[in-house]
Amino acid sequence: MKFLFAAILTCCVYASEAQGHKTENIIIVTMDGMRWQEVFGGIDSVLMMNKRYTHDSAGAAKYWDADIKERRKKLFPFFWTTIASEGQLYGNRTIGSLVDNANPYKFSYPGYNEIFTGYPDSAVNSNDKIYNKNTTVLEFLNKQKTYAGKVAVFATWDAYPYIFNVPRSGIYVNADFDTLNFNNGNLRMINDIQFLDPRNTGERPDVLTYVAAREYLKAYKPKILYIAFDETDDYAHAGQYNHYLNSAHAEDGMIANLWNLVQTMSEYRGKTTLIVTCDHGRGDKIKDQWRDHGQRVEDAGHIWIAAMGPDTPPFGEVKPGSTLYQKQIAPTIAALLGQQFYPDHGEAKTISTFFQ
Repeated sequence: MKFLFAAILTCCVYASEAQGHKTENIIIVTMDGMRWQEVFGGIDSVLMMNKRYTHDSAGAAKYWDADIKERRKKLFPFFWTTIASEGQLYGNRTIGSLVDNANPYKFSYPGYNEIFTGYPDSAVNSNDKIYNKNTTVLEFLNKQKTYAGKVAVFATWDAYPYIFNVPRSGIYVNADFDTLNFNNGNLRMINDIQFLDPRNTGERPDVLTYVAAREYLKAYKPKILYIAFDETDDYAHAGQYNHYLNSAHAEDGMIANLWNLVQTMSEYRGKTTLIVTCDHGRGDKIKDQWRDHGQRVEDAGHIWIAAMGPDTPPFGEVKPGSTLYQKQIAPTIAALLGQQFYPDHGEAKTISTFFQ
């Protein structure tokens, strides 16, 4: 009887969320290993003044302001103008807004698996290129008539074809230096640049990942687009705080550029929800651990989520009544589209505040 009541309650909540939804398209962006501390607090003054990590403190100072609200706006102007006024942000632990990994591993593949499958799978415990056995919400949507062939992923890291199990899911995934094999002039030019650039260091720059995704959106009008940036994590591991900040700032600009573009397109304007998040956090309690994450780093499971769209009330910074978890993103993506997604294992609730 208790199970029956719970099932009825779940269906009622879902029906309330799905009823009258305006979202027809979803854009998801992830910033790999981007700390909540910078998202909500701006540049870290301790790291800025540490010559070991910040070789150009004068250059980093362009992000500094004594006022924390101005400081974070300098680093993330789109987040703290547009999203803060038109959407919602979660994860500022200084005001008690808690967002966590549910998986215990606190690194990339387990994090992306949790985001998109709604399930913190203990078997997904490495970054090895192994095809994911779990069904992602993108695979689920790609099998629905409305979204079939309208789901696309552009990523800097080359593990994404495995995370989304491309042979099984049929999702279009363009990762790292995958050829952009399209009959489109702009995409062919981007393809030439990525292979002819003499500065090629073995991983596609985030800006090329972004521009390829943008031009694909303009040409092919996907209903679900996921862009996965990677440079913030790379620079953090290298201990290069200047570059970490510059990449974060640039990615904020790319997200702004994309959002402004979709406002000019009738297929997307007033019909698109944007979700931005990260796969894991990094250390801060022990300051030198800002470079690191994983099970040995106590606070590396502290993450954040931002969202805005036609169904999402403009609450700005939100302090939820309880901790949010990364696994809640997958069912929320589906619910925003009027769909109901069940993880292969376990259960995950939607983020109900994303809905009117």
